[in-house]
Amino acid sequence: MVDLKRLPFRADLADYEKQAEDLLAGYQEGDPTAIRQVQRHHPRFRDPQVAWLPRDAPDSEVLSAGLDLADMQLAIARWYDFRDWQALAEYAAAVTREDSPVRWFESAVEAVIEGDVESLRQWLREHPELAVARSTRVCPFDPPVHRATLLHYVAANGVEGYRQKTPANAVDVAETLLQAGAEPDALADMYGGKCTTMSMLVSSSPPAQAGVQVALVETLLGAGARVEPHGSGSWTSPLMTALAFGFQDAAEALVRHGARVDYIAAAAGLGRIERVRELLPASDAEGRHRALALAAQHGHTEVVGLLLDAGEDPNRYNPEGNHAHSTPLHQAALGGHLDVVRLLLERGARLDTKDTAFHGTPEGWAIYAGRTDIAEYLKAQGAAPAQSTRQ
Repeated sequence: MVDLKRLPFRADLADYEKQAEDLLAGYQEGDPTAIRQVQRHHPRFRDPQVAWLPRDAPDSEVLSAGLDLADMQLAIARWYDFRDWQALAEYAAAVTREDSPVRWFESAVEAVIEGDVESLRQWLREHPELAVARSTRVCPFDPPVHRATLLHYVAANGVEGYRQKTPANAVDVAETLLQAGAEPDALADMYGGKCTTMSMLVSSSPPAQAGVQVALVETLLGAGARVEPHGSGSWTSPLMTALAFGFQDAAEALVRHGARVDYIAAAAGLGRIERVRELLPASDAEGRHRALALAAQHGHTEVVGLLLDAGEDPNRYNPEGNHAHSTPLHQAALGGHLDVVRLLLERGARLDTKDTAFHGTPEGWAIYAGRTDIAEYLKAQGAAPAQSTRQ
């Protein structure tokens, strides 16, 4: 059975070549682990509608593709989040040279994500320019060179997937970088736009799971990071980004530090019912649509009711930037908000609408999230038998 383990970041190209050869041997032998690796990482098996999502291609389809060593090299490169084998080869050639700035930067990245403050400080002493240096990796992202700074890696978002992790001492890591001259509002090229560390931080699960997301928000703000929108693309507003990704505590921290709640969708996501009432008369159609999406996602029943009374459609898919593949009912079910689920159904929400990415019903989303009470309630209301859907 193929047993692939991630190589050290300073590995030689020959080590990657060996992994590709082992993967090819396993693939040709019909090894399930090899087939799964190819299906998940070879671009041939991506969903045509959702570029980042692997298709549920059966083993027979993967095997019948007749893939060769070049395909295995591409799958390995994508596993390490390189655009192609050439990009990986160029990286390996650079990172294995002692005098290479790529080696210095990548070494510092490893210290950041592992929480090795002493090594990070040593790298910054030896090479002070690392505080503002940027990644040169060529990835399969949009755009392919994200140009992240070391501080962006603290956010654990928008960079290589396997490097998106947060050590317990992430605040110390961030402070070390900021004291060395890191720019708190430096922009990197991520998710089709230009993003700050803050926007990536407040949309990132690892810092929240490590219990340091809010502390990192306050650290960045204390160093001068902007609380209001900055950059370009879909994630310029830290407040709206935090709400879109479900991080209520981070959103509240931004408000405490001056983020304005002057948009109906922000007020709805925060559950500020009186503020929603104030903003509702002058709000436009997009703002109301987004407000319903966020109120349902965050479980603000009164706000959902107010927006439905104002004419919002409970069966419309959410707007772009707010889980547009799903409806308010999907998000309420996923979040465990039974009162919102009940209200949406009372107001005509359909039980059989499937999301456009994973093709699951609201009941399927509830099953996936372990929301047994909601799954049982939806079933009792007439939902067709559903299977858990992958997210």
